[in-house]
Formats: sequence, C-alpha cells, structure tokens
Amino acid sequence: MGRNLAEKIIAAHLVGGGMEPGQEAALRIDQTLTQDATGTMAYLEFESMGIERVKTRRSVAYIDHNTLQSGFENADDHRYIQSVAKKHGIWFSRPGNGICHQVHLERFGVPGMTLVGSDSHTPTAGGLGMLAFGAGGMDVAVAMGGGAYYINMPKVIKVELSGALRPFVTAKDISLEILRILSVKGGVGRVIEWGGEGVKSLSVPERATITNMGAELGATSSIFPSDEVTRAFLKAQGRETDYSPLAPDPDAEYERVIKIDLSALEPLIACPHMPDNVVPVKNLRGVKVDQVCIGSCTNSSLMDMRKAAAMLKGRRISDTVSMSVSPGSRQVLSMLADCGALSDILASGARLLECACGPCIGMGFSPNSGGVSLRTFNRNFEGRSGTADAKVYLVSPETAVASALTGEITDPRSLGLEPIEIEMPASFKLDDSAVIPPAGPDEAAALEVLRGPNIKPFPEGKPVGDSISASLTLKVGDNISTDHIMPAGAKILPYRSNIPRLSAFCFAVCDKDFAKNAKAAGESIIVGGANYGQGSSREHAALVPLYLGVRAVIAVSFARIHAANLINAGILPLTFQDPADYGRLEQGERLLLSGIDAGLDSGEITLTAACGEIKLRCAFTERQKAMLRAGGLLNYTREARD
Repeated sequence: MGRNLAEKIIAAHLVGGGMEPGQEAALRIDQTLTQDATGTMAYLEFESMGIERVKTRRSVAYIDHNTLQSGFENADDHRYIQSVAKKHGIWFSRPGNGICHQVHLERFGVPGMTLVGSDSHTPTAGGLGMLAFGAGGMDVAVAMGGGAYYINMPKVIKVELSGALRPFVTAKDISLEILRILSVKGGVGRVIEWGGEGVKSLSVPERATITNMGAELGATSSIFPSDEVTRAFLKAQGRETDYSPLAPDPDAEYERVIKIDLSALEPLIACPHMPDNVVPVKNLRGVKVDQVCIGSCTNSSLMDMRKAAAMLKGRRISDTVSMSVSPGSRQVLSMLADCGALSDILASGARLLECACGPCIGMGFSPNSGGVSLRTFNRNFEGRSGTADAKVYLVSPETAVASALTGEITDPRSLGLEPIEIEMPASFKLDDSAVIPPAGPDEAAALEVLRGPNIKPFPEGKPVGDSISASLTLKVGDNISTDHIMPAGAKILPYRSNIPRLSAFCFAVCDKDFAKNAKAAGESIIVGGANYGQGSSREHAALVPLYLGVRAVIAVSFARIHAANLINAGILPLTFQDPADYGRLEQGERLLLSGIDAGLDSGEITLTAACGEIKLRCAFTERQKAMLRAGGLLNYTREARD
C-alpha cells in the first residue's frame, strides 16, 4: 500500500513509536519557530534544560505579536529573546520584519521538512509541502534541545480539488467551505491533505491561506504537495535549491475523500462568533459595516495585498467605514511601495498598520462598541478583537474591499468590476538584513542574556499523586477557546512573561471572580464541555491555571494542542465516559478523584461528587503517564537526562 504525504514525511522523521493510527509517533524536528507572545516562556524553558545550543537545522525567533510598546514590558521581552537567540544558536527576526508564518514561508520553509512552532497557525508552512505543527512552548523547547516531538499518529483526510476558481472567489473561500463541511471539530486527530487537479491552479500563498485555516478545523496539520508551483515560488525567493518534489503515492489511502469543485464555489463569510458559522456573502447583503481589516498571517501576502490595491485603485472607502491594511512582511510592504500599489491603498482612505499580527490578536484597531468588523483573519471568537460586544466576520480580501467601498456586506461580484489578474513575480525583493544570525559557539560563550523586571519564573508542575480532593471552581460549556481561558489583547499580552500578574485575567471573560476563587480554594478542578481549549497553542492557558492551583480539567472532549499543554504542565486532562455526566456536576461543589495512579494504567479514574460516582476516561500514552507522574514535561525531561 502506498503512502500519503503525511505518512511519507512522518516515516522519514520517525525516531520512536509507530505509524498505526492512534499510536504515538516520535518525530525528529528539522525547524522550530517562536513568536514573542509565546517565545519568552519557551526560551526560559529552554534555558532551564541546561543545553547550550539548539540542535535543529534552523530555529527562528520572530517578533510580531507584542509590537505595541506602551510600556517597558514588551521591549524588555524583545531584548531578552534577541539576547537568548544570539547566545543559543537561534535566528532572530526583528520587530517590523513581519509575521512569523509569512516570513517563514518566504525565507525559511523547506518542502519535506518538519516544523514545530509555538503558534497554532504554524501549519501555514504546509502550503510549501512541510509537515508543520503548532505546539506549546515546552514542546518547542524540547525540540530545540534535540528531543523528539510526539503526536498520536493521525488519520488523513484528502480534499480533492477540481476545476478553477471564478473571479472574486478565493483561497479564503476554499478554507471557509471546508470549515462549513467539517466544523471546528472535524479535523481533530487528522491531517488534511490537499490534492487533485485543482491544486495546480493555486499559488503557494493561496495554499498557505488554506493550510493556515486548517488550524480552525482542529487539525493536527494540513499539507499540499511540493510541485512545480512550489519550485517557482522558491526560485522567486532565491531559494530554488531548497526545492524537492513531494507527492502522495498513486495508491495512497485516506480515511475520507472530500471533493470540492472550485468552479462551483462562491464568496463565503464566517459569521460571529465561530469560524465554521459559514454562509454565502450574498445572504448578508445590506448588513452595515463599521470596520474592515485586511492582513494577518492568513491573508497578508503580496498577492492578497495587490488584489486589494487593484480593487481600491481610484476609489474611496465609505465614509462610515474605518479600514486597516497590515502587510505580512517587510518584503511585501517594500514591493507594494515599489509597484505603486501602496499609494492606491493609502489614497482610498485606508490606514496602513505595521507588518505584524496587530488587530488579529486584539493588539490595537479594536472595533467600536457593538460594531460590525469584517476581517481577513482566521478567528472571530467573541471578544478576541478587544471589543467585547463586537460582531466579527471572516472574509476574503476581495469581499473585505467590496464591503469597505459600499459600507455594507457586499458580494464583490456585484460591483461589476473587471476580474483581477495578479501574477506571481518572477523574483521577490530580497533583503534579510532584519534577520539577525546567531553568534558562533566561541563568541556565544561570553554573551549575556538580558532579563527585564517583568520576566518572572514560570510555575512548575508537581506529580499528580494518587488522589485529588478539590473544589469545582469553574464549569464552562462547549467550544471554550484559549482566548476564554487566557485572553490576548493589548492590555494583557505584555504580561505573558509574568505568570503571577497574568493570572488576574484567567477566565475573566467567563467568570470575573475565577482567579480570586481559585486562589482562595488552593487547589481546584475545572469542568468543560466539548472541544475544550480550541484555538491558539498558547501554553499560558495551561501554565496560568497551574499557577492558580488547578490540578485537573474534566471535559467532554479536548482540543489536541491544549490537552498536550495541560499534560506538559502536569495538569490531568480527563474526559467523561458518558458525556451526560457533564450535566450532573455543579460549580462550587467538592470533588474527589481517587485511584489516579492505577487509573493512569487502566484508563479509568473514578470521580466522586455530590451526585455519586462518575467514571472518567484517561487514555494516555506511556510517555504521557510518566510525564504526569513526574509533574510535567520539564520535570520528565530533567529526570530522563539524569
């Protein structure tokens, strides 16, 4: 039997475990990336391992999240990351150089390699034929130290594309269509492999938009073949030597094949407050729009920006709309300026923002109260924009521009514009001066790592023990995201390296008294519904609850990365054997988890509550059991080295 793309790359990087579905596979990691909202903690964890130099082929530290420097905190973290990168063998992408996923695609991604990043949208690199995973900072730290990255061997869904996109229908609409089909939970435990004749019509930036949005499916990763389109992109980036072809075997097998006719698609829109709440744009015609944002790691490529500029050329946005444009990288911004497209954007009345994540993570440009904001981003979780009651929709750049011009949600096909034809450049403008290489080993030994006063030690887990008696301090529903658990935004992100200060905001959008109640309880348990922990890879959604005394989380089901982060932190993630038992528990009651040590081996733990006994599932690998018994990944790693 032949192999699909994921199986080929996994087989080439397998250093332990097995490749049967559900088995734990240990993978050698070629590259890592971090961004500054997660990077400080990841590098503190790397330092704690006592390894002098990273052992990957390439590790890159990007500054792209916390670029709004309203105090010393963000600047201090940037200085720390730059100094630790210089000392330990990590390349450093300076503030303003661009968003990690866009820059990595342009300058560092290599087909057939593995990549782990402390950002859930790391699978963007799958647009180049990489097998890329979003992970918590601890997993990235271990990978930088030469350790394996562990996944449960995923099943693979193939999405077979035919036909070609019609004018004003885009890769973003393909992403929204697969979300409509599979939902935000449909990719859990799976890799999404894209194939079919229709793939040949999609550029690498378009493919990257699709693999980026795979994170919203809950997928382990998403990947495209590496073909002549890939070669042309790498050649234009001056990196043709990085190219290698990669395709599935003709007799490769898949769990499921989904067929999408590109010529049958139309402009789509994800309605508040979930990326899979998808309808045709034409269904919402006439809804007043207050704000439009173009950019983010999903839609900030040169192609995206030039299409937006072409639609804006000679036109003005509506007086009732505030519009921002965030190019994905310094390369994109420079080329926009050189070709005149930037002038067309500015002349329309749009505002130019920095080459950074910006509004996508609530870092500035929040909507007005109750405002309708159309964004070319990947997430529209409630409150993520920085405005609690905003109504955020996800759209393509073309739909965003059409709506900015009219002041209401508008299908771009209805404007009567000529189709936009933007060709990929034969060569991109190359300037890597904003990427600082690491010092050599001899020079590095004398370098100092610079720490600011906002950088505090991270909390360390303790062994789970054989029983946990604690209060149920919080009960939440389905689809709780990491934005609910540990919000982002301009007011909170500066404290990502200060867990004690950050803890005051934990679960504040669900229960403003949670942090106070958890501290008073000493130790506590959280109960959640289905898909608990969806969204970003931020390990702070596990580290902060750890700091507040959370010992276990019981849910109907977990998102993959968050469950891994809980185990990494030494927090026990458990699921109900019978999902109906979720309704039997009440916030505030006392719970007892007993027989934990034996339960880790048997796969079943008993919960005693006011309603009686409830059976819980704890299906962990041998390595995960050892990690929980040790009190988390770092303790486990230290013990293994000793």
